[in-house]
Amino acid sequence: MSGRGAGPHDDRGSLAPGPDGLPQGPEHQVLKSLLGAWALAACAPAEADAVEEHLGVCGPCADEALRLREAVGLLQRPESLDLKPALRTRVLETCLERRPPRIPVPDWAAAYDVETARLDALLQDFGDNEWHAPVRLRWYEGDEASSRRTTVAGVIAHLMSVDGLVAVALGLEDPLGEVRPERPTPSDRTEAYWRAARFPPTRSVRGPWREQSHRLIRTVSCTGSDTGRTTVPYGDFALPLHDAMLDRAFECWVHAEDIAEAVDYPYDPPAGRHLHDMVDLAARLLPVVLENRRHHGLAAPVERRLVAAGEPGRSLRLEIEGSGGGEWLIPLDSPAAKGSAEHEVAHVALDGAEFCRLAAGHLPPREAAAGQEGDREAIRDVLFAAASLSRM
Repeated sequence: MSGRGAGPHDDRGSLAPGPDGLPQGPEHQVLKSLLGAWALAACAPAEADAVEEHLGVCGPCADEALRLREAVGLLQRPESLDLKPALRTRVLETCLERRPPRIPVPDWAAAYDVETARLDALLQDFGDNEWHAPVRLRWYEGDEASSRRTTVAGVIAHLMSVDGLVAVALGLEDPLGEVRPERPTPSDRTEAYWRAARFPPTRSVRGPWREQSHRLIRTVSCTGSDTGRTTVPYGDFALPLHDAMLDRAFECWVHAEDIAEAVDYPYDPPAGRHLHDMVDLAARLLPVVLENRRHHGLAAPVERRLVAAGEPGRSLRLEIEGSGGGEWLIPLDSPAAKGSAEHEVAHVALDGAEFCRLAAGHLPPREAAAGQEGDREAIRDVLFAAASLSRM
């Protein structure tokens, strides 16, 4: 072969080899000056073709082009996942269908894994103004609505403080460090963390919070199924680790909605299967909450004899519509009683996300049920008991 010498370039003599055997001349300089635009994909098609042909014969320009392309890659910001909150879940599901992970995330921790990732995606592009945007945390105490004012950064500090209860139960580092709250409750831990900070929380809290959530997922994934039997104390009550991780996923979603509302940004409810699990947790806790409210005079007393453990008794049918839907029979007279369709005295129908917002203290009980039928007193007691599940 005679090489690349034959052709239109020879007529101009502009790419004649230099002393080192590489193309030289005016056209070499022109093409070299286009390397920056080429790396940014800003050349016209004809210019791009000429540059790429030149790179095949000019080693120094090829090396420079590679360096420029790498630099462009470093300058580009990653796309924000908060535009499509379900994207991460879909990608993971597709990958797992093709190749199961060596150490899979337990099913009971999957909702926490997804909800923390969704919230982190929302926070990714926040500037200082968004991090200091005011947020009002809302919950119910007794039958009264309560609230506490903080910022977006303060909400993340709150989530990290309460997630720390799970971390401590697993033998991991407590995010509070040497700070000692008056009681080991979620609200006292949060207040203690806020007070101990020299300055109000800033965007710097995102890193520790996200790293802690990663450690929790890694720990429960690597320590086997027995970990699920661990109990997580919340001060006034305790939850099995399975339920505690679901509770933390629920709180993460609720507070992500608080943050999204504060910065005027849309935020979708969890995936249907995770929403169903959250509703199921609340439904399982309702009989105990009802009994506690009855002891404090906040719910109607049982007029008939107490039902023996495991026996059917008066029940309310909770029907959840839409995503995460299903039906639950809530025993009304005793936490140990069995829900019974034959003893159904009332029926309440709600949307899944709305029921969760009721349980989060974000929806007044009197405005909650889309459909109500039967014993009005039982319906009221159950709706207010659902709101009583909420806390700061």
